[in-house]
Amino acid sequence: SPSIFWLGCADSRVPPNEIVHLGTGEMSVHRNIANVVSVSDVNLLADLDVSITDGHVPTIIVCGHYNCGGVAAALSSAPHGLIDNWLLHIRQVASACRPVLDLIPDEAKRLRALVELNVIHGALTLSQTPIVRDAWKRGQDLAIHAWVFDIGTGQIR
Repeated sequence: SPSIFWLGCADSRVPPNEIVHLGTGEMSVHRNIANVVSVSDVNLLADLDVSITDGHVPTIIVCGHYNCGGVAAALSSAPHGLIDNWLLHIRQVASACRPVLDLIPDEAKRLRALVELNVIHGALTLSQTPIVRDAWKRGQDLAIHAWVFDIGTGQIR
């Protein structure tokens, strides 16, 4: 049975099983654009519920990556069509963290910071879901990690 629930970006440059060195079936994987955690995403919540409640997965990893096109699109003011609805979640993180992001003059570094803030926000949001809170209330062993994968180096932060 899987030992990890992975919520990551849909970007094909971020291969979950290779990053954590696990084989097929050893990890439950949920992917979406820019690894957004939304409590209105019924697909995510269903995956999470099955993994936590039925599978008793002890580890959740929310993994973003540097040079994420979704996060970059969320920072831009240009319209992107339908995806703008999805990117609103990241824009809300950016808005809430504006005082910190405004202190970073370099655009590339600001983008890296938002990638990091997005995974932290995702992990915090997951920790507040009834699925996770109920697991902890039952005494279930469950840890949530916020990771950022550096595509250039292959390292995790």
